[in-house]
This record gives sequence, C-alpha cells and structure tokens, in this order.
Amino acid sequence: MKSQSLDPGPFGVMIHKEIADHIRSWRFSILIALIVLTFIAAMYVSLANIKSAIGNTKDPDHLFLYLKLLTTTDNSIPPFHVFLSFLAPLLGISLGFDAVNSEQNSGTLTRLMAQPIYRDNLLLAKFFSALVIVSGLFFALALLMIGGGLVLTGVRMEPQELLRILGFILITIAYVAFWLSLSIMLSILFKQAATSALTAIGIWLFFTIFYQIVINLIVKSFLPDPAYLTQAEIIKYNDLILNMQRIAPNQLYSDAVTTLLMPSVRSLGPVTMEQMAGAIPAPLPFKESVMIVWPEVSGLMASTVGCFAFAYYFFMRREIRG
Repeated sequence: MKSQSLDPGPFGVMIHKEIADHIRSWRFSILIALIVLTFIAAMYVSLANIKSAIGNTKDPDHLFLYLKLLTTTDNSIPPFHVFLSFLAPLLGISLGFDAVNSEQNSGTLTRLMAQPIYRDNLLLAKFFSALVIVSGLFFALALLMIGGGLVLTGVRMEPQELLRILGFILITIAYVAFWLSLSIMLSILFKQAATSALTAIGIWLFFTIFYQIVINLIVKSFLPDPAYLTQAEIIKYNDLILNMQRIAPNQLYSDAVTTLLMPSVRSLGPVTMEQMAGAIPAPLPFKESVMIVWPEVSGLMASTVGCFAFAYYFFMRREIRG
C-alpha cells in the first residue's frame, strides 16, 4: 500500500520528464540567466537610490522599503517589473513554442500516445511543468530580494508588503501562463516549430510596439478637438481609449503590478475633481488594491484559459500519426 501511495502515476512521470527536459535545455538556461541578470541590475540601482526614496516624505509610499526595492530607479534602467513585462512573454514563448510539433516531427508523439495515458494529460503536463519551473524561479528571486534587503537594511518587513510582493509574483506567473498557453496552442496549429515561434513572437511584438500605434491612429480618426469637449465627454473618450488599450495583455499586467507595488495608486482611470474632493493622499489597504486590479487579473486568467481551451480542442482533433 505504501509503494502504491508513492507512485506518481503517468501524469506525475510526464511532469517530471518535462521539467527535466526544460532544465537541460540551453534556451531555458539563457532566458533564466537573462532574467537573473536584470533582477541583479534592478536591485543594484534600487539599493543605490533607496535612501533618497524612503526619505522623500512627499511620496505616500516612502515607508514601504521592500516595495521600493522593486520600484525605485534613477532612470538609468527600468525597474524590475517593467523589465518583466518584456521578458516574461519571451520566457513563456520559449517554454511552449515547440511543445507538440517537435514531439510529432521527431516521432515521439506517436510512441507516447501508444502508452496507456490520456491525450489531454500530455498538454496538462507540458503546461504545469513549465509553470512549476517559472513559479520556482520567481519565488526564489523574491526570497532573494527579501533576504538581501533584510541583511543590508535590518528593517522588518510589514505583512502588507509581503502580501503585495506575493501578489506581484502570482500575477507575473499568470502573465507567463498566458504566453505559455498561447505558444502551446500555436505549436499544435503549426507543424514546424520555427513557424509557431515566429508567430508567437510576432503577436508579442504587435501588442508591445504596434498596438499603441494602431490605437493612436484609430483615436485620431474619430476623436473631436478636445478644446470643444466638455469634461464628461473627455472622461468618456479617455475611458474608451483605456478600454481599447486593455485588450493588450502587457497593459493588463502593467496596470495590475503597478497598482500592487505602489499602494498610493487609487485608480487606473481618469478621476474627476468631485471624486478627489476629501480624498487623503495615503496608501490603500491591500484588499482595496486587489479590488482595483481584479478586472485585470481576471482578464489575464480568462485569456489563459481561452488559449488553453483552444489548444485542447485542436489537439483532440489532431491526427498525430501523420
């Protein structure tokens, strides 16, 4: 009975095999090294400027030392969460762009499906094994940052700071999960790994660079002269532009992590003078910040589930013997 309870089963064996494959691959090692180097560079710059950041009494967030370690910069390099908005998609794409088509091209997919395992377990194993590695990486970086800050400053961490850093890590994992599920879906749609990789990178480039340009062109085509608009009409058009921008996953991620790492952020949209009347410029409680970013987090999770559902549908209908 004891040996049966310790048996990981086919799904556990597949996850172990996928994790081992990722760890031994060069592309994963290169991306991990790139993320660790950017983390070290961001921490070095923030530690060099942390004294002036926490001494700025005009900043409502100046008492959150550990959040300042993640957000403080002297403008020589972006803070770590801005770096991640560029690097996290590449990490997800690199872990999933050849998840299925490389197995089929090498002939291992047919032999694997000949075993007594469910076909959907293959997709789940590839998805969860990559997320296990990504989760371990970001939790290790967070613990390294907290431990380093504790040793160098000796300042005790507040519970709210810990919750906000954990929220930042979970949202980053969800962001990587979206690009991972998208790249796995493309690896099923296209037979060549190079095609699926280029398509995924093209989608990432479109949302990172070209989507803002497209939005600006669309807005200029129908937006009247702001000098002739009332305040209510300006707010209405701003809401429309923000909603169009929030179709992009990188915008959802940036809004969510900025709100969590900067407790003084009270809104992600325009605020009228009537709404600001009587408001105290103080940090929000963690629960209030979570309520502000919940639509963005829900959007990322829904996009991930949608891509994975499409991947599941296409893989169930795929002829794997060809």
